[in-house]
Amino acid sequence: MPEPIRPRSIPRPKNQWDSVRYAIEGISHVFRTQKHMRFHFLVVVLVLLLAMLMRFGVLQMVALMGCMSLVLVTEMINTALETAVDMVTQSYHPLAKLSKDIAAGAVLISAVNAALVGLYLFFGNARFGEVTRAAKVNPGPLVVMVTMVILMLVLIFIIKVMGGKGSILSGGVLSGHSAVAALLATSIIYRGHDAITGLLAVVLALLVLQSRIEGKIHTLREVILGGLLGTCLTTGIYYFAIRPH
Repeated sequence: MPEPIRPRSIPRPKNQWDSVRYAIEGISHVFRTQKHMRFHFLVVVLVLLLAMLMRFGVLQMVALMGCMSLVLVTEMINTALETAVDMVTQSYHPLAKLSKDIAAGAVLISAVNAALVGLYLFFGNARFGEVTRAAKVNPGPLVVMVTMVILMLVLIFIIKVMGGKGSILSGGVLSGHSAVAALLATSIIYRGHDAITGLLAVVLALLVLQSRIEGKIHTLREVILGGLLGTCLTTGIYYFAIRPH
């Protein structure tokens, strides 16, 4: 007789880094399998770009990011609950349907809340007209840097998952390390106003790019693509959203 199949034990994280890696794999799975999650990520990118173009301050950015994070979290909880229910039963059961409906309702509430907050921030109190007519206030450097880094990480995540090569943390169709290094170096050039400081920033970024190639983590093409993404995104944001008009 064949030996009965024994269920495999769920791998447990050995350290904190494993916990982070498993969490990122979970986000990647939801992004790959759920079209609503892909739509949410696209909205995050567009909203962050528009918020920077309109020069939102700290409070506005905190409100936006809080609402967007809530939508992503509820979508992931909804997917996790649906997966657990499907694991227990594949046949129709009113309680299983009710569980899925409740989780979907949580996503709907968070999405409606995010939409209302976004409408208020972008269009409420004539803010939209004021900002588009004349940008009078530049956001603080902390707001700019944090928002740019978050936007860059979201773009890297989307590109790597859609590319279907390597993993989020290593490998992939482009080098995330190179993109972030180029973003930081370009930011230093725009904010430093000093040729020596800018040159040192470029040298450090090139060392990061070179290390990805030497470590055989990425090819030259993937490193160049990452560097171009970081440079172009930062240049566009500083030119359209930060530079005085």
